[in-house]
Amino acid sequence: MRALRILLIIAVILGIVFTGVDRLAVNIAESQVAEKVKARQGLSVTPEVSIKGFPFLTQVMDKNLDEVDISLSGVTTETVGRIVEITDIKAELTGVRIGSDYSSAVAADAEGSARIAYEDLSKAAPKGASIGWAGAERAAKNQVKLAGPLVDLLKGAGLPIHSGIQTLLGDQKITVYSTVELSESGALRLKTDTLPTLPVSGFEDQLRAAVDHELKIEGMPAGIALDRLEVTESGLKIMGTGKDVALAG
Repeated sequence: MRALRILLIIAVILGIVFTGVDRLAVNIAESQVAEKVKARQGLSVTPEVSIKGFPFLTQVMDKNLDEVDISLSGVTTETVGRIVEITDIKAELTGVRIGSDYSSAVAADAEGSARIAYEDLSKAAPKGASIGWAGAERAAKNQVKLAGPLVDLLKGAGLPIHSGIQTLLGDQKITVYSTVELSESGALRLKTDTLPTLPVSGFEDQLRAAVDHELKIEGMPAGIALDRLEVTESGLKIMGTGKDVALAG
């Protein structure tokens, strides 16, 4: 009986030691993967990496990880002089196959999403414009509200405004509703369907040039194609999927 008790104690101790070693190994691996992802994507910030599944060491020996989650925030991207900060980016990669020399990893399937708050969309919008929630009915059509002083918007488009025209326009503000779309490259496009009637004719093209714009989304693991978006009360959520996504190497 005493011998059995000793064996049980030894088994518990070995289990604790193995668990500790396993967790230490996974923490080291997560840090290394984060650095590889940062280098591969050319990121300015280091992502957080979480390797799921237990035990980790047996997954490594099998060269197949159940799931690897990647998240990062504070990513900024610049498009035609406009800088937009992406609130957060998340990617869930499953069926990750590790290369024979352990220097590469490829996920069989991947899902990714990026969120951009209206505050950050406004910072990246044309000069004088702010972007916000347009209500549930318009959100269902993937529309957001863009508003701003007319003079500021026209000046932001690079149009010189004569003092007489500026006096005529005064402090008039306009509100338009822009449809948000995704280009084939995964960039965000904001396009206004209908422009308001202006008190002075001849500025329609310039106004459209001011309110219609495009923003790039960077930081998503290469291979995840962003093809869906959702307009929410807090901002935009862009989603996508991918197969055989290279995580490292």
